[in-house]
Amino acid sequence: MSTPQSPLHLARRRAVQAVAATGAATLLLVGCGSSGSSDKGSSDKGSPSAAATTAAAGSPAADAAGGKRTVKDATGTAVEIPAEPKRIVTLTQEDLDAVLALGLKPAGITNGQGLNEPPAYLKDKVQGIPVVGNLLQPVMDKVIAAKPDLILAGDMQDQQVLKQLREITPATLVTMAPTDDWKLSFRGIGNALNKLDQANKVIADYDAKAVKAGGELGANKGAAVSIVRWNPTGPSWMEKKQFASGVALDMGLTRPKTQDKDGNAHTPALSLEKINEIDGDWLFLSTLTDDGKAALKDVQSKPAYQELGAVKNNHTVTVDGSVWSTRGGPLAADVVIGDIGKALAAK
Repeated sequence: MSTPQSPLHLARRRAVQAVAATGAATLLLVGCGSSGSSDKGSSDKGSPSAAATTAAAGSPAADAAGGKRTVKDATGTAVEIPAEPKRIVTLTQEDLDAVLALGLKPAGITNGQGLNEPPAYLKDKVQGIPVVGNLLQPVMDKVIAAKPDLILAGDMQDQQVLKQLREITPATLVTMAPTDDWKLSFRGIGNALNKLDQANKVIADYDAKAVKAGGELGANKGAAVSIVRWNPTGPSWMEKKQFASGVALDMGLTRPKTQDKDGNAHTPALSLEKINEIDGDWLFLSTLTDDGKAALKDVQSKPAYQELGAVKNNHTVTVDGSVWSTRGGPLAADVVIGDIGKALAAK
């Protein structure tokens, strides 16, 4: 990805630092202004986010005259934001997915992970929206031109970049911590947009859809699915709490024993000698770059790949890496459910 450019002499991103363990559960309402009403808690009482929001909903107003609300972002920092933000800039795909799922149109977006354009699955929803940079690499001139009154900064951990964003608007929120799952982050974003009730409904609808779709897989109900991103140097399988993996589990599917590992990341690229680790009842394959596509095409003619059980059974499925290999939101989750249903229900 290219280094951010700006008249503010934007520095190179610093090394990733750990953010507060409180995560998106802290991106919750502290007070509300006169022009925006607080969404009350959700029916999902088991959620840390929902429970904390319910407790905070009766707090006194933070700014009784300015139409402002105060939320804590994913680092625990209290941030004053508009009660009803009108010009939202999103710096990650997850933030963009969340805003669109809540029926809002951003004023500025970034390209997808590893892409020089927005994610393909959102393409028809973002036409005409200015692109202000690459993933977590905003070009400050373009952010300024978008005139944001709220910036959703994903898991941005570069303090110099955050400082410059907050010079554009103090209403800049880190919306997720590295270990947050998408539902927790989505609820936090929903609260920041004063749409927590709507966010909870979106999640409830998703949960119901995932269970229903999983029950319609026939002989493949409960199958062990391998979820793999092919890199230029080899395949990486996704851990159980990674986005697409979580969707598969919500559908009642399982993971192969070699991939039965908690975590929301992926393994280092595997050599051909370890390629058996990617095998499963079904193999979902994705790439993010042209080099990754070339590497996958090359390995498909090799005996080590052709000996995989999923390959022999014609149970391999090529899917969109910008959905399956990254973090996501409700719209991406819907794509994963559709991909799995189309492949497994047909067999």
